[in-house]
Amino acid sequence: MFESGQFVAENIEPITDIQIQPNGVDLTLCCVFGQSGGGRIERRGKKIGNRKEIEPKNNYYSLEPGGYIVRYFETVNIPEGHIGFIYPRSSLLRNSCMVSTAVWDSGYKGKGESLLQVYKKIDIEKGARIAQIVFCSAKNTELYSGEYQGENL
Repeated sequence: MFESGQFVAENIEPITDIQIQPNGVDLTLCCVFGQSGGGRIERRGKKIGNRKEIEPKNNYYSLEPGGYIVRYFETVNIPEGHIGFIYPRSSLLRNSCMVSTAVWDSGYKGKGESLLQVYKKIDIEKGARIAQIVFCSAKNTELYSGEYQGENL
């Protein structure tokens, strides 16, 4: 079962009232990175490719088609017994862009990141609402304690 936006809001900071939706909370764009080097995924580990932060011009990111890593301003705390899913806001989709991310496990706390796929050139203002996080109740036997715990805090 998905939780109410008010419940989600109690586990995210900082937020404003405009970010609280009926079933989730809008997340805002903090910064954008381009991946400048290849990564590696192995059975027992990984290497994340090098990144370079893209600087906004006049507070806007002007993005050509391609893939980017975006970081959110908000600190998300996924409570025990829940998992988080992130979806793009419809205005992003209507501008030929998509946000993709992995499951956010119970116990995760941090300023998360997602993949922003841009299919047509777009300008996005820093701080704009680009995605929405929703919480779904879930049974878990333990809480997240992986290497991304506390990321970007």
